[in-house]
Amino acid sequence: MTNHAEDFSLAAALRATEGWDDPEDLVDELEADDESADTGFVSGYADDPTTGDLDLVERHELRRVAGLRTELEDITEVEYRQLRLERVVLVGVWTEGSIADIENAMAELALLAETAGSEVLDAIYQRRQSPDPATYIGRGKVEGLREIVQATGADTVICDGELAPSQLRNLEDKVKVKVVDRTALILDIFAQHAKSKEGQAQVELAQLSYMKQRLRGWGGNLSRQAGGRVGADGGGIGGRGPGETKIETDRRRINDKIAKLRRELKVMKGTRDTKRQERRRNEIPSVAIAGYTNAGKSSLLNRLTGAGVLVEDALFATLDPTTRRTTTSDGRVFTMSDTVGFVRHLPHQLVEAFRSTLEEVADADLIVHVVDGSHPDPEGQLTAVREVLAEIEAGDIPELVIINKVDAADPLVVDRVLRREPHAIAVSAHTGEGIDRAIAAIEADLPRPRVEFTALVPYARGDLIDRIHKDGEITTLEHTADGTQVSGRATEALAGELAAYAV
Repeated sequence: MTNHAEDFSLAAALRATEGWDDPEDLVDELEADDESADTGFVSGYADDPTTGDLDLVERHELRRVAGLRTELEDITEVEYRQLRLERVVLVGVWTEGSIADIENAMAELALLAETAGSEVLDAIYQRRQSPDPATYIGRGKVEGLREIVQATGADTVICDGELAPSQLRNLEDKVKVKVVDRTALILDIFAQHAKSKEGQAQVELAQLSYMKQRLRGWGGNLSRQAGGRVGADGGGIGGRGPGETKIETDRRRINDKIAKLRRELKVMKGTRDTKRQERRRNEIPSVAIAGYTNAGKSSLLNRLTGAGVLVEDALFATLDPTTRRTTTSDGRVFTMSDTVGFVRHLPHQLVEAFRSTLEEVADADLIVHVVDGSHPDPEGQLTAVREVLAEIEAGDIPELVIINKVDAADPLVVDRVLRREPHAIAVSAHTGEGIDRAIAAIEADLPRPRVEFTALVPYARGDLIDRIHKDGEITTLEHTADGTQVSGRATEALAGELAAYAV
């Protein structure tokens, strides 16, 4: 139970924003929250088999409170550490495509901003042949943006693109609030959602790689040399001498940290490679579920395998891959892996940092490509994901397209995607519609054992028959007086053991 003495003081601060007239209302609300927390479920999810209830509880315990400000009094205090976004204005530049394309792009940017914990106040975009090299948007739009920021009280501007350091600095000087680009926004979401040690190290590596190119100072602060007494200026033992500037010291420390993270990730990659080699040795087929962020990959994995992984209606809810072993209807064993979602213009730093995780996709025997059928532009999702798959050298792996969320999708859009993708199936992981057909399609696309055999297996070697069911395919099976006569296909290792009983 919470400390209600503190609750009354908090009630006074929150009454205006939350609408409580009496502090007792807040106590009642907190007691209701305590009771719901004791059940281990989040309201609305407890009866849904496709959600990871306990993980959802943990994530929903930390939510940002509207009204608490992080507005910078002095723009020189801007630092690219952990972003603390709240009241934001979105800015986009429209260089190609239709008006629907830029509206979809801005809607996705708004979802990214809300996932990071901010409140979107307004959005503007400009049609240009290319972004302005100085301020990303034109001079007139900069003036309009400053007026919007002042009128709405926004404390952050988010740009839909990767801005150069000079563009960030110039735009901040004009609008007098913090400016964040799309890459920094996605990195912040990853930092919030990473749970495993490997995932956190990968996110930190991507953040440092991004930050290293954007170190800067104001008023010559970072260009000043240490002077003769480096100890007095914080250089001390380990600095390179009085000639090293502060920005050089910071850059060197970032490089040292990057090198340390890469060594740690190399060790973690060895563990992942060992598990992958064990699956290869046993010739266990692997299926990787890939797709756009928030397309329903984790829900589909839960529906197919009962994995119980976290599911949330948010972008990049899953960062740590999950692998589950499951069986086909005829008893063959294979693995199914949930992977991190993709997004258009996925930052290059993330692709590099998460390369060891993405190798789960590159080494798979089959890619189940999940697309959100209720999205305004599912074809754009397919294209964006395939660009990343090509970048990690997974473009030639057999692919099965699963159009998810058909219960909320426009049937005409689903039919259009089905006509465009000949090897596709429409399903709903939430309701279970089409799941049986999806399972049948996955089983049909799994690689078949390569070696054909016919053997008379003694009854004393029933373990071999069990392994044939798990690792091979049985064409015929007959019980005779001398043993079980079986024919079919098996892995090379299993076929070698069956050779002693070949007929």
